[in-house]
Amino acid sequence: MQAVILAGGLGTRLLPVTRKIPKAMVSIHGKPFLEYEVGLLRSQGVAELVVCLGHLGNMIRDYFGDGRRFGVAIKYSEDGPRLLGPAGALKQAEPLLGDSFFVTYGDVYLRAPYSSMMRRLEASVAAALMAAYRNENRLGRSDLQIERGRVARYDKKGGAGMKWINYGVTAMKKRALDVIPAGKAMGEEEFYGALIRRNKLLAFPVTRRFYEIGNPESLDQFSRFIRGRGHLARP
Repeated sequence: MQAVILAGGLGTRLLPVTRKIPKAMVSIHGKPFLEYEVGLLRSQGVAELVVCLGHLGNMIRDYFGDGRRFGVAIKYSEDGPRLLGPAGALKQAEPLLGDSFFVTYGDVYLRAPYSSMMRRLEASVAAALMAAYRNENRLGRSDLQIERGRVARYDKKGGAGMKWINYGVTAMKKRALDVIPAGKAMGEEEFYGALIRRNKLLAFPVTRRFYEIGNPESLDQFSRFIRGRGHLARP
């Protein structure tokens, strides 16, 4: 299986740490966060990665190289002179992508059933399948409304009827990228909104909580999670 890791953000909520390193390279117990994520994806059968680079992306490329020493194959896609946003960066990476793949972020650690997600997507006529966690505003603001197995609304500001949250990984068919104009900066809400309007975005409920390092509090939570496992190198 193949996964795209969106790792081009500025990481402003982790300043000043991210002034000199990209968020994905923040060190946790002596390893960059992204190394934990790569190990988790490898353990789930993801053998090929495409990492979308932006802010200080050369540091990621220099550390991970072609991925061989981490047990995966890694290719890279760069935004270029201006940041393209998550969807724009995904469109930029299109030539490197297979017919189906996962899309996730360089600051999340997600113990999802990846193989089951991909099988469910490929057995459907949908363009994408988003993992969703029933959150009830516990781990951040809930941002998804789900109806009859499909994502009916996605809004990071939340609102009435939002009981679920975007878990952080979506299984996707390459044709889903047709809604993204080439070379245009586009955020994830606009992209997923286009799929929702076409009734092409399924929901896949997951039950294991997610971890992310988007802010100091969540970074500390992940650090404590890893330390408590007793084996820091194991996914």
